[in-house]
Amino acid sequence: MKVLLEDDPGTRARFQGLDAKVQFTAQDPPEEASAYLHFHDNTLDVVEGKAENPDIMFRFPSLSKMIAMFAGKPVIPRIQGWTRVGLLIKVMGLLMAMKLLLPTAKPKDPHKARLKVKMTLYMITTALSQLNKAGDPDMRSWTSKQPLRIYQWSCEPGNIAAHLKIKAGKTKAGRGTYERRKPFVHIKFAGPEGAIPVLSNSVDMVQAMGSGLLTVEGSPEYGAAVGIFMVRIAKMLS
Repeated sequence: MKVLLEDDPGTRARFQGLDAKVQFTAQDPPEEASAYLHFHDNTLDVVEGKAENPDIMFRFPSLSKMIAMFAGKPVIPRIQGWTRVGLLIKVMGLLMAMKLLLPTAKPKDPHKARLKVKMTLYMITTALSQLNKAGDPDMRSWTSKQPLRIYQWSCEPGNIAAHLKIKAGKTKAGRGTYERRKPFVHIKFAGPEGAIPVLSNSVDMVQAMGSGLLTVEGSPEYGAAVGIFMVRIAKMLS
């Protein structure tokens, strides 16, 4: 969402000057899972937990229903805050724009293609770190054995980069190029048109390397391992 608000002129204009909180809540006994979007000062904060007096609330009967909606399925949550019609239209438009993340989205427009690649790489690096922090056994086992290492993703032309920092079982996702250390593994895409088939799983990494869509510098073993985790993340999206 932040990429859209920062990089897409139309989206940025629609949310200019907005001050509002939009809550998402899913009932998952014995407790609720909640987070909210806070639009203020032309920025967006994504905050875990419940907001005080949110302007709009999307309430789902279960986490599975919420996940289904974000995977592009026709799920309609209970919505509180219908009186804020203008805000609701803006937020629904933002949610619809997130469909760019779906593997089935393969935009031909260069601007949308760049947005998709940037959104996807930011999402993947963040998701890899969250997978580790959430205690996934395979990810925890893989990260726990590593000293300080940087996994870098980049897409040129396009000026898109993201990275994952790993040190003794701890992970941190970052935007842009990590400058203070040479990457242990560097995954390079040949422009958005080369990145999209790989990120949407239309071609696997081996095929992509053979056809020049992708190059991987650094450890082949660890490059292959991070590729496997990337595929797992992509499957979660669909």
